[in-house]
This record gives sequence, structure tokens and C-alpha cells, in this order.
Amino acid sequence: MDMQTLVLASAEIFLLTMICVVLVVDLFVTDQNRTITFGLSLASLVGTGFLVLSNTPATTQYLFDGSYVSDPLAGLLKMASIVMVGIGFIYSRSYLIQSKLMKGEFFLLSLFGLLGILIMISANSLLIMYLGLETLALSLYALVAFERNSRDAAESAMKYFILGAIASGSLLYGISWVYGVTGAIEFNEIATAIANDPSLNSLPLWFGVSFMIVGIAFKFGAVPFHMWLPDVYQGARTPVTLFIATAPKLAAFALIYRVLVDGLGDLHASWQAIIMIISLLSMVLGNVVAIAQTNIKRMLGYSAIGHVGFIFAGIFTGSQIGYSAALFYSLTYVLMAAGAFGLVIILSDQKEAESLEDFKGLGQRNPWLAMLMLFIMLGMAGIPPWVGFFAKLTIINTVVEAGFTWFAIVMVLSSVIGAFYYLRVIWYMYFEKAVNTKAINMGKDIGLVASLNGLLILGLGIFPATLMQYCLSVIN
Repeated sequence: MDMQTLVLASAEIFLLTMICVVLVVDLFVTDQNRTITFGLSLASLVGTGFLVLSNTPATTQYLFDGSYVSDPLAGLLKMASIVMVGIGFIYSRSYLIQSKLMKGEFFLLSLFGLLGILIMISANSLLIMYLGLETLALSLYALVAFERNSRDAAESAMKYFILGAIASGSLLYGISWVYGVTGAIEFNEIATAIANDPSLNSLPLWFGVSFMIVGIAFKFGAVPFHMWLPDVYQGARTPVTLFIATAPKLAAFALIYRVLVDGLGDLHASWQAIIMIISLLSMVLGNVVAIAQTNIKRMLGYSAIGHVGFIFAGIFTGSQIGYSAALFYSLTYVLMAAGAFGLVIILSDQKEAESLEDFKGLGQRNPWLAMLMLFIMLGMAGIPPWVGFFAKLTIINTVVEAGFTWFAIVMVLSSVIGAFYYLRVIWYMYFEKAVNTKAINMGKDIGLVASLNGLLILGLGIFPATLMQYCLSVIN
């Protein structure tokens, strides 16, 4: 193993080392001094982020005998994932202290999950991809059940574990078929094998690919493999929901891109229809069912399914601009999701602010927080000038250019349906009388992060070109 390999993989090595350090330190820390664990976890993220920024190469580099890839796309997704986990930690600190859940396990499991995400993002092999996926999945199962005395959390974790195990089994079964047909497990070698021997494009290969798509769709929470997502979003504590709603979505994008584009890009015509159907079902079902929800976490769960439909729409077009638009959408969606769940955490004083009723009169209670939530909801609804509008418009344009005008019409209609339940939250905040008139207390750090989060949704909407150009440049 040469020095260059170690440098390119230094972020993952450093993070694993810091996880061990945090684990040992946390053993000697009392609940009253758990801030030390929090500080060390943030320091781990800062160090990992610095190594990602300084060691991401300008061109694609393969490490560990070709099973690991370091490229600008991996650098962007890793950096975004680290930032999202850091935002989640800052949002969650006061909440965890108030709820007497300030335990080292939360930070350790989140860091372990992040390690799995980083491995998934850089995987150039089916086995490395699976290793990263399981590292992330096992962390998430434990995080959902983090509150030991909660029946809802235990039920959600059990459901997530059982369905997740089925999805992982499906993915592994698909991997074995693809390996059996192509004789390769690295994505670029699979692509080469299919290009050199067109006869491989046969039923056995598609049997394997179908099972892999099932596993990928589950991780995204796409229809019809979405059953776990609303229940887990509702049942888990809000800091855990925030984590599930953000960074793993970026890992899922990396997963679908590496498998379908890097590995099976030449077979686009064959897998396009499957992805299109999943996209259509996710958009329609997610947005329609979200209307009926009174629990905001559950509503945002169904909303996430609708957004996944848009990401898949960018993927099935099979063009560079489509993949770039899907990447842009993924990045902006996790930013909005972080803000939405962050504000739910801020409002959860003494009791969980899960009901839409808890947002009544927020405009009078705290006009600044209400404005930030307004930005997030309008962004998610896709209303200009917020970033969600530009993200949706770009995806719709790519779908029209690919010749699927009817699909673009469905996308517009589902966005209109989606706007209803986002605007309902705004109605509660500004036009309903407050049930709870108590002042909202939050730390300066949380207030600063929430403000930056909300303003960034507006700023990226007004000036989207820089990020979009960067997304175009990293998709090669």
C-alpha cells in the first residue's frame, strides 16, 4: 500500500480513529459532562471535513486494487454529508439535554453511520458498497431504538430492522447474480465486460439488476418499498429523524449513481422503465398521502417519498444534465429537510412538537423562526425564488428534453398537490391562534445554524448557478 492511497483514504481512516477515541473518552465521562463527547464528535467532523477538502483529487483515482474511488463527486457528497451530520449535532444538543438523552451512544452511532456513508460514496466495488451500506444500516437501526423506554421507538426500530434486512438480502442476492454473469464486482469492470460482450445483456443479468434496484429503492424510501419510512420518521426521536432524513439520502444517491450509471450505464434502455415507474409511484403516492397527515414528522416522511420521485426522474433520463439535476436536487433537499426537522427540535420544549397544532401562532410567538419555517416550506413546495423551485424546474426540463412530456405534466401536478400541505403549515403559523404562548428558548449556536439554514435556501434559489455548475462539473 503506497502513501498516495493512504492520503486519499485519510478522511475515513481519521474518522474511524476518532470514533475509537470518542468511545474510550465517553467511558470516563458522566452524564453532566457529556458536552466533552459532543465537542470531540464535532472536532472529529471538522478534521474529517478538512481531510476531504484537502485530499479530493481533480481527476478520478482508484485505490485498493480498484475497489475504492476518489473523485470530485465523492468529495462533494462526503463534504455535504459531514456538514449535515454537524448541523444535526448542533440542533440536537439542547434537546438531548432537556430530554435526559445526552448519551455518548447518539454521537458514536451517528459517527459510525457517517463512516458507512463515506465508504458507500467512494465504493467502486459491489462488496465495498455493501460493506458501507451495512455499516450505515446497523447504526441507523440502533439509533431509531436509541430511547430504550419508548414503545414507539422500539416498534419503529423493529420494523426498520426487519424490512432493512429483507432489502439488504435482496441487494446481496442481486450482487451475486451480477457477479455470476459478468465475472466482475468492480463497477468499471462490470461496464467493460458488458461493453465487450453484448450477449451478457440477458435475462440472468436483469434478474440480478432487478433485485439490486429493490435494495436501492428501499434505502431511498421509494414506492413500493417505502413502508418503513413514515413509521420510522414518526417513531424515532427528532434528532434521529433529522439524521435519517439528510446524510443517508446523499449516500443513496451515490449508490444509485455508482451502480446504474458507472456500472450499468450501457444498459440504460433496459433499466430506464423500472426507475421511471418507481419515480412516478413515489411522486404521486408521497404527495397525495401527505395531505392526510396531522403529525408533521409523518407528513415530512411522505413528503420525502415525493421528493425521491423527483430524484429518480433525473436518473432515468440517462443524460449528464439529468444526473447533475438529480445531484443538485439531493443536495438542496437534504438542506431543506435539515432545516424542517431542526425547527421541530427547537419547538420541542418539554414535549415533542410533532403535531401540526404545535405550529399554531408561531408567527406571533417568534416571527424570525416562523419566517425560517416559511422559507423551508416554500422551498419544499417549489415556489420561486426559493431553491426548491429551481431544483424542480431543472429536473422537469431534463425530463421534457428526454422526450417524456407526459411525465413532466405528472410532475407539475404532483408539485401542485404537494404545495397544499406545505401551505397548510404556513397557515397554522400565521393565521391560527397559538395554543402554547410560552417564549421559545434556544442557544445562540442553534439560532445561528437555523438562520443560516433558512437563509441559504433563499440564497441558493436566487443564485443557483454556482452550485448547479459544480454539480455538472463533478458528473463526468
